[in-house]
Amino acid sequence: MARWSAQDGVRVPGPANRSRQRAGDGVLVPGRVVVRGERRVGTGACGGPSGTVWSYRAFPAGPGRRARTPVRQSVPTGIILPMTPEPNSVRTDRPSARRSLEGLALGDAFGERWFPLVRDHPRAYAEIRARLTPHEPVWHWTDDTAMALGVLRVLDQYGEVRPRELAQAFALGHDADPARGYGHGMRRLLPRLVQEPERWPELARELFDGEGSLGNGAAMRVAPLGAWFHRSLPLVAEQAALSARVTHAHPEGVAGAVAVATAAALSVRGELDLTAVAAATPASAVRDGLTEAAGVPFTTEPWKAADLLGSGRRVRADDTVPFAVWCAARHPADLVSALWTTAEGFGDVDTTCAITGGIVAARTGVDGVPQEWLRRREALPGAS
Repeated sequence: MARWSAQDGVRVPGPANRSRQRAGDGVLVPGRVVVRGERRVGTGACGGPSGTVWSYRAFPAGPGRRARTPVRQSVPTGIILPMTPEPNSVRTDRPSARRSLEGLALGDAFGERWFPLVRDHPRAYAEIRARLTPHEPVWHWTDDTAMALGVLRVLDQYGEVRPRELAQAFALGHDADPARGYGHGMRRLLPRLVQEPERWPELARELFDGEGSLGNGAAMRVAPLGAWFHRSLPLVAEQAALSARVTHAHPEGVAGAVAVATAAALSVRGELDLTAVAAATPASAVRDGLTEAAGVPFTTEPWKAADLLGSGRRVRADDTVPFAVWCAARHPADLVSALWTTAEGFGDVDTTCAITGGIVAARTGVDGVPQEWLRRREALPGAS
């Protein structure tokens, strides 16, 4: 029996795959497949002409109303699409998520140390190339880590992204400690969400003249989520997108989060690959950048890769995510080397290092990091 692939649009051999696969898989019968709708209710084959795809969309059951309604779509025969499982039906991985958070916070704090030298570019570059550890006794983390803590807190409590609760977690985190370097959009949005977290959809859309934020903020915080749900890539993408929309309504901001979460999930599985990350990312400038990054040899000097792919100077998802994921893929099992490589790109260096650190540490943890680094990094709240 052919197994369903994680990639949309994969052709499978033969028409005999009638059996239900593991949770999260599509179900293929001759010329037909059940695909993901708005919510998942179950799987099954419906009658219909060859080439018909049925998508179950869930509605509350009630008098005179069925619990599911099939929606017909037309696609080529033999194409299957993923069926996204319910979050609580997938075995999650909190230890990997916590490893990712530790690496994200380390990258964030490490990268932040280089900002005082941004104006003295030759000196900073020389110190990074010489691998001189930043001398500050305490490496403070920034909003990247503060918001990642909010993501993991909601996952711990509910096992899935709940937008209202996530909005509240972000808002209360900002309210308690606003001096973490939050960007302009978040400084406008989060105070309003303290009292009205349920208004997150309209308030997030209002940012930047009604277009929503396309910044890198949703991407910088999401790696632990990818590690948490790594056993189901469709679920990773769905939950990452949901987490992004709480603050970043623009499709580019959402795409950045999906890309980073997917990279973290693949990292846990030992399968980190730029082409695979690009394929799982919605059509966007972020995906285009990842596709370009897949063609950049790992022998390329990091500063050249950053010039080509973007280093976060514009604080946009498409200007940040491709380079950070490239650095992670360049050193998938070496967190320290990955962070030094990322730092060579400068730009929004705390955020690029946070993204890279969250991806790589989802697999490696921080055990291989010099103890001096771990002692200097500001402690994270809560138990491990």
